[in-house]
Formats: sequence, structure tokens, C-alpha cells
Amino acid sequence: MELGFLPATKLAALVRRRAIGCLELLDHFISRTERLDPRLNAIVVRDFERARQAARAMDRRRNKAVLGKLHGVPMTVKESFDLAGLPTTWGYADRRNHVAEVDALAVQRLKAAGAVVFGKTNVPVGLADWQSFNPVYGATNNPWNLGHTPGGSSGGGAAAVAAGISGLEIGSDIGGSVRVPAHYCGLFGHKPTWGLCSMRGHSLFNAASAADISVIGPIARSADDLAVVLDLIGQPDPAETALSVKLPAPRVRAIEGLHVAVWASEPSQPTDAESVAKIEELAGFLRRAGAKVSLTARPAFDPVEAFQIYLRVLNAALSARMSEQVLARMREGAAHRPAEDMSADAVMVHTVDLTHRDWLRLNERRFQARRAWSAFFQDWDVLLCPVIATPALPHMQQGETWGRRMTVNGQDMPYNDMLFWPGLTCGFHLPASVAPIGVSKAGLPNRRPDRRPALRRPHDDPGGQAVGEGLARVRSA
Repeated sequence: MELGFLPATKLAALVRRRAIGCLELLDHFISRTERLDPRLNAIVVRDFERARQAARAMDRRRNKAVLGKLHGVPMTVKESFDLAGLPTTWGYADRRNHVAEVDALAVQRLKAAGAVVFGKTNVPVGLADWQSFNPVYGATNNPWNLGHTPGGSSGGGAAAVAAGISGLEIGSDIGGSVRVPAHYCGLFGHKPTWGLCSMRGHSLFNAASAADISVIGPIARSADDLAVVLDLIGQPDPAETALSVKLPAPRVRAIEGLHVAVWASEPSQPTDAESVAKIEELAGFLRRAGAKVSLTARPAFDPVEAFQIYLRVLNAALSARMSEQVLARMREGAAHRPAEDMSADAVMVHTVDLTHRDWLRLNERRFQARRAWSAFFQDWDVLLCPVIATPALPHMQQGETWGRRMTVNGQDMPYNDMLFWPGLTCGFHLPASVAPIGVSKAGLPNRRPDRRPALRRPHDDPGGQAVGEGLARVRSA
């Protein structure tokens, strides 16, 4: 099998049993990057020579050292993570010359486990879009269909892993930014519990405090890869606390006996009909395999209210990094929104000047919903739901996100209303995982082992769709 399409854990196993050397493996990925990435524009900051030096050193000491779980695995990191000596721009043109001095803590931990970081991957401006384009590095294309977005904001990383030019990626997520790219590119992704993984070195302004909702997590080619990365990065910052975390073991290890709730659609949120059908097909498979499955079990809260809570805490979290010009535009937009407008954009702009007292009241409502989630997961092991409303979108790079509109199942909707499914979990600090589960008629994307991204056959339109998002206590903190 092509090395570029093996999971990171398999690549590490090849190195451990001396089937391939670290430098040889890295050069294979670099060769693929040089050949394929000009059509993707996924790995926008290259660090090949330092990576080669690291790989050579790892080959030399392989006889003398205990090998880490990712020993020799060539990987990339999202552009928003600091890598010493390389720019961290978040897509802002005025940060072109901002060079990081120290690796982000998560990157340090992955390198300590043997990962060989050879580049940084593309993002939207400010990490605030499901389209990955910016004035510094341009746009990234989806390897399944170059006319489509790979998602955002960890879109470059998902495109790189899907095309087999990176063995592993670490991204960040505040509104689906790990999960949506994994979904759009037919990969596995995990958004950990908020606060589990230190964010040090992933901040536009080198902040010491963690932003509300925002987390970091892996994008990979297998569920085993997700578990390995989470075990490596899922600890507090030792500069802040001496406490450590021990994640609980999965309480169920087989499909038989698993309690699965399925939330495949929501009346107020248009969702692609094929995506809904694929989730329901999965529910049927699980039931036949011995799981207890419910299509009606729900946490005890109003989903519309929960969505609005998420939108308001999201806007409050994002406001810390908004310029005064952006805030002024939001205030102006709020003045022109009619009272009956309950779109995501309207709810968010009306939160622009939320007082601290009002935020505390809002946060109380959020934590009441968290208790409802906790009670729900006393009875259910997993919740299956859509990752987002659609498969991978065509490129939509004109104007602000709040000015774009979508058609889903023939129904017109604002672009940012698609935050419903991503926000269902992350607004309440819950973990969520993404896995590919089916094939769409439009061919976006596919993860069957006999098919590869369209990049290898540019005139083909191979099928595929990653529509499953599993929310489980099995990896929660």
C-alpha cells in the first residue's frame, strides 16, 4: 500500500521493525509534497531541511533509545501553532514577519514522541471560516475535488493528510475547525474536552489564558491515531499546575451492548438528506450488530435555545481577538437586524457588547445544559449526529461569512447557520469525534481502501462522504 495513505500508527510500526528508516520515510512524504501540493496549496510553510536533520539524528540513535509512539512519523501542524523560527500569521497579512521563538507545547510533546514535523498547513484569516484561504498563502483545494474547500479552519492539514502528503496533523476547533475538515476530506478527527489539552503556543497574541470553547486536536487516518495523539497532548501545562490527568478506559469495548443515541436531523436546521440517510444506515448496522439504538433519545434541553447559548458564548470568546473595526461593523449590523431575525449572525451581533453580568447569567444557562448532557450520558454511550449540514462545499471566497447563503435540500439558509451541528457539542465543552461512514452521489469524499483522492486521477470524481460524528464519554476527561 502507498505509504502516504497508511495511518500514523502503522508508519511508526514500520520504523520500529526497521522496514524503513526515519529519513527514508520523511523523504517519501517530501517527494509527494513537491509533486502534489502545487495543486493543493496545503503545506504553506515548509521546513524540510530541519526535518531531515531531525530524521537523521533519530536514525542514528535508534539502537540506543526507547522509541516513542510516533517515532519517525512525518507530520504537519496547523499554521496557527508556533514552530520556532517559522512564521505564525493566522492568515493576517500584517503578521507575515511574525516569527515564533518557541514550539507550541503540543508540538513539543509530539516531537518528544518521535514525530518529525516538516511543515505548517493553511488556514482562513483569523481561523474563522470553513474555507481555507488568506492573503498570505492563498487558497487550499480539497484533494477529492479541487473546486471544493477542504474545510476550515484546519483545512490545509486535512487536505494534506487526505492527499497522503502528511502522515498526521494537529489542528484546533472552536466551531468545527477540526471536525469539519476531517468530514470534508474523509478523515478521522477529534475535538477533546475543553481544557484537557494545553493551548500554550496556539494564540494570536501569546495569551496565557485559554480561550473559551477553543481546543486543539488531531486529524488522522485512523481512530488509533486519534487515541495516540490524545494520550500525548492531553495533559495540563506543567508551567501552570503540577496536576495530571488520567483518562478513563472505555466503558464499552464492543458494539454488542453499546447504547447508541442517533440525532440525524433537526427540524429547524436543514441537513443534507444523503448525510441523514448515511447516519440512519449506520444506526441500522449497529442495531443488527447488537447495540441498543434509539432514534429519539435527546438531552433534556431545547436545541434552539442551546444553539443560541453557543452562538452567544462563541461571539464573546471571539471578541477578545476582534479589532475595533470589526466590532464597529458588528454594532452597525446589529442596528439593522430586525428583532424577529433569529439567524446565527443576528444572535451573534446582538452579543457584541455583552456585559460581564449578562455573560455570567448566560454561562449559568450553559452549565445547566451541561448537566443535562451529563444525565444523558448516564444512559447513552455514544451520540451519532451530522458533523455539519453538507458534504464539502464548493469554494466560496467572496465577502464575509455573514453575507453568504446556502441552499440545503432546496431550502435557503445563511452560511453561518451551519454552526448548529458543530456547536451542539463544543458550546458545552464536550468531546466529539469524526469518522467517515459512507459514499455520497456527488463524490465527496471517500475513504474506502480501494479508492484515493481525485488528486491522483484529476479527471475522476471518486465518491465519498464523512458524515458521522460520535460524541462519547470513552475519551472524555
